[in-house]
Amino acid sequence: MGAGGAQVVVTTDRFDDDLSALTDEYGFRVEEIFPADAPVTAVVSRDGTTLRLESGVPARPIELLLDVDAPRGPVRLPGGTRLAFTVGDTTVDVPPNRPTLAIRHLDDEATPGRAGMRYHDLVPDRWGGRFIASIISIPEGGPVADYVHFHRVRFQLIAVKRGWVRVVYEGQGEPFVMHAGDCIVQPPEIRHRVLEASPGLEVVEVTCPAEHVTVADWDHPLPDSPSPADREWSGQRFVRHVHADARWVPGRLDGWEACDTGVADGTGRYADVRLVRPSGHGRIGDDLLTFDGEFALVVVLTGCLHFVAEGRPAVLLTDGSSVAVPAGLPHRFLDPTDDCLLLLVVIPA
Repeated sequence: MGAGGAQVVVTTDRFDDDLSALTDEYGFRVEEIFPADAPVTAVVSRDGTTLRLESGVPARPIELLLDVDAPRGPVRLPGGTRLAFTVGDTTVDVPPNRPTLAIRHLDDEATPGRAGMRYHDLVPDRWGGRFIASIISIPEGGPVADYVHFHRVRFQLIAVKRGWVRVVYEGQGEPFVMHAGDCIVQPPEIRHRVLEASPGLEVVEVTCPAEHVTVADWDHPLPDSPSPADREWSGQRFVRHVHADARWVPGRLDGWEACDTGVADGTGRYADVRLVRPSGHGRIGDDLLTFDGEFALVVVLTGCLHFVAEGRPAVLLTDGSSVAVPAGLPHRFLDPTDDCLLLLVVIPA
């Protein structure tokens, strides 16, 4: 039976030696070989990689990267093709934290990303690579060219700022729609897919670490069967907060109220995510406050207000503005409009 699909052509002037090395030492198997009496072409395969080894001059060697179980150095076949080896590693590398004050506004430039999405960076220096935060938009809306995938991360939050988006998640049953103010925690390596979005959709995404691997999973169909509510992925549960069901309680400062999204419980207290707004009762407090965690981000979902860091002039934050606040920096939020709604993401020390 012949080998189907695409083939990588390798021309070699050491055909017999290369074929022996590939099959005897590096785990390839012969799929086709011809002619039988004096072979000059062989199709060999390993773990989904198919090579068409052809005898010829001049040789055209290539480089192959092969997965192995234990580390080893690169080698060269007799005909010159280089074999390098990698050990499959799912470890999430989280760089040391390097916090800086970052104030961003939504009129800053956005860049194109995966599946037709546009990314507006909220933390340009990524705090040393430890965190990335973005407002992601899909200007045209409609079906999204996404596929079932997962992320190798420590933490990932999605919060809808404007519009709606239809998504499907591993273990959560049928697809569902997220509306403005809704948020979810995507536990590490949970399979999911974005299906459809309203025109002008905007979502806030916060992830640790900044650089992380997205892995397509073509063999896991979604939707799948619902999982038990207490199922965990790497110690975290899937968390879905529906803004229409929010329960508001007095906030940390006078004149504010907040709702708990359940993220702290779902992540084992790794992160705390709250929505905050003026209570409409009493004077807005102007006391200085500080965050003591390793990361704190405030995003204006609607309305506007002023941000004042100690020793700095006041900055007007409008719809889509954000502030990443280093631990220990005294600051305050003043003069919120009645429609002001803030997303607060804190990762404790």
